[in-house]
Amino acid sequence: MKSLYAPLFLLVILTSCLGYKELPVEYDYSYKGHFKKYRSFDIMKPAGVKDETIYSDQIESAIISRMKFLGYRQSDNKPHLLISFKIFKDSLFFNGYNQPEIEEWIKSQDENINYDRKKLDLKTGTLLIQFYDRRQNRSVWQGYATTLYGPIDYSNQRQLRNAVISILDKYRFWAEGFMEGTASTDTDL
Repeated sequence: MKSLYAPLFLLVILTSCLGYKELPVEYDYSYKGHFKKYRSFDIMKPAGVKDETIYSDQIESAIISRMKFLGYRQSDNKPHLLISFKIFKDSLFFNGYNQPEIEEWIKSQDENINYDRKKLDLKTGTLLIQFYDRRQNRSVWQGYATTLYGPIDYSNQRQLRNAVISILDKYRFWAEGFMEGTASTDTDL
């Protein structure tokens, strides 16, 4: 009976990947981020402003699923990370950064590296997801998918979800204590 679980698990994993096409995306991060110390998150919603996109529920759902997969707990009581997202339908001049891959930087966590800015002229259809450290009151990570790298139809539910998944695949940090099974219930760092 035990030998049946391995092939069944493999089949589930493979079928869940059908229809998923990773998009080329970019991301930037802050050298002040405490990426291995975050345990909770919440979706940031602007006060008094109703998001007019009909896609926001789909984006929010995909973000929540991914964060829970990584072991983060959604909390509206002092979450470590506040996550925002926006689709820019028009062109956008955007500042990004030439940085070491985050997995390489995290080994040294050198905060004294200079930011090497790069200006991006994003034509149309950019999805931006940003993570804010609530305690530091600063953005610590942002990822974006744009039509600059290929066509994305944000009105197509599958392509929209693929864009969110592709962006969040670049954020590769498990919630603190999740892998050890000792995740703390304290929501403040």
